[in-house]
Amino acid sequence: MKRIFVFLGVVLLTAGSVVSAQEVDSMAPLQKSSWGDAKTSEIVDYIPEISLDMRGGYRLGSTYCAGRFTGDDLNIDINGKISPNLSYSFNHRIASSYYGEAHGFDATNWLTLTYEVGSFAFTAGKDALLMGSFEYDAYDLDAYFEMNSAFYNILDCWQWGVSAAWYPSDSHELIFQVANSPFSFGDPEVFSYAAAWRGYWDHFESYWSLNMWECATGPYVKSINLGNRFSFGSFTCDLDYTTRALKLSQLGSVDFSMLLMPSYQFGESFRVFAKFGYEGMGIDYGIEDYSGNNVLYGCGVEYFPLKENKDIRLNATYIHNDFMIGDMVNIGLTWKMNLTRAVRRLF
Repeated sequence: MKRIFVFLGVVLLTAGSVVSAQEVDSMAPLQKSSWGDAKTSEIVDYIPEISLDMRGGYRLGSTYCAGRFTGDDLNIDINGKISPNLSYSFNHRIASSYYGEAHGFDATNWLTLTYEVGSFAFTAGKDALLMGSFEYDAYDLDAYFEMNSAFYNILDCWQWGVSAAWYPSDSHELIFQVANSPFSFGDPEVFSYAAAWRGYWDHFESYWSLNMWECATGPYVKSINLGNRFSFGSFTCDLDYTTRALKLSQLGSVDFSMLLMPSYQFGESFRVFAKFGYEGMGIDYGIEDYSGNNVLYGCGVEYFPLKENKDIRLNATYIHNDFMIGDMVNIGLTWKMNLTRAVRRLF
């Protein structure tokens, strides 16, 4: 615990010195950059955005920390620019009851460096594996783990690798990724490959992907993942279908997840949501209890008490998940402490 407070103190002092040093000239017009085609009139803020994100609460019937108040995760999140074309992003678990004790890079969710030029972007570092699913796409502290699918909960999604993205228009993204496999089990020469497409329209958003995950214990796992989001005013409904197989002929019948996730936003303060899912768990990934079928369903409400932002969130959820062993109730609080904004106010 002492090390955590020392670490946070260093972060605050660093942020303060950065703000003080750059308060005058961080938004000044830029000269030609050797990294790309920045124009002299382009304005870039080099002060990083630093925040502490935390979620905790009370669980009843949970598979971990049941019948007590506890913290789920405490993360530090840092985002900024090195040049007009070069940006970085860092998210690290300082403490976690869900993931358990981890050290060094094992506790890092993502650490990426991205170079953008024209309609292309190239990223290297530790990042989430591409997988077309809106359940999977949510930030950890916005995901209620026990309400999520069995495959979500067994997949080690944070992996080192590289990716390239092409943005042919404002409505489309094409992304390709090569990374370490989530099923390597320590094998240094086991990789994963992905191609994803994201599309954006007025009432529909797609996140689809084709994946191949190499297994240390056998052949590649082939996967088709179709994430679909429908939006009409304050109503949103996500429909995910993902299927996995060792043989192409088995896609859709052996290992799959079907998820329906409707939600409704009441003004700026309240959001209600539900989730329904069915899974077939027919591949042996070497994960205990991953077999048979899984049924999950649940509902919840979120309340945002602040008018100026959504940095504080109260939630209450009911969840049934066969894979996570039964019925659960979760009452919790999530907050984001924006350190950069706080230091700006001080200086």
